[in-house]
Amino acid sequence: MQTPLCVRPLTADERATLETGLRSLSAFTVRRCQMLLASAEGQPTTTIARQLRCTDQTVRKAIHAFHQRGLAALQPRSSRPHTPSTIFDAGACTSLRALLHQSPRTFGQPTSRWTRQLAAEVRFAQDLTPRLVSADTIRLALRRLGVSWKRAQHWMTSPDPAYAREKNRRDRLIQRAMAQPTWALGFSNEVW
Repeated sequence: MQTPLCVRPLTADERATLETGLRSLSAFTVRRCQMLLASAEGQPTTTIARQLRCTDQTVRKAIHAFHQRGLAALQPRSSRPHTPSTIFDAGACTSLRALLHQSPRTFGQPTSRWTRQLAAEVRFAQDLTPRLVSADTIRLALRRLGVSWKRAQHWMTSPDPAYAREKNRRDRLIQRAMAQPTWALGFSNEVW
């Protein structure tokens, strides 16, 4: 049978600090002090968890934190990562830009427009990143490059070589008609 987890024996100063912490304005500090003092009295973690209406794992985590950091465990730690992601250094950001200047079809994708998620998947498939990163990681890498990401728009084009000329003529006529308040304008496009 496994021995129950208890806090190590407290020094007089630690006990005084924990008892003072019971009157703290921080709910986190009060809860940790309650857990640690109850554990110092010999109560098992399951009993403490039931009394404080939390999980057994929360009590265990508080005890382990106290063993590792001492009284510093009474203050909440930041939930942010301790080290920034090093997957996209300057060279990786530059190679990401070069990747995005190519068509996704070059990499066997069924679309001709990049999305951030698609860029992450292609980079991983090409072994350019050690793991599949999120679309947000791609966004942050592009921000470091000074690139603002806007989703590509799909434009209708025609294989007809005279299409651009006809479109320009139509646009000129529309502009001319808009300048004449008494004119009415109507036009029809080719329908398939």
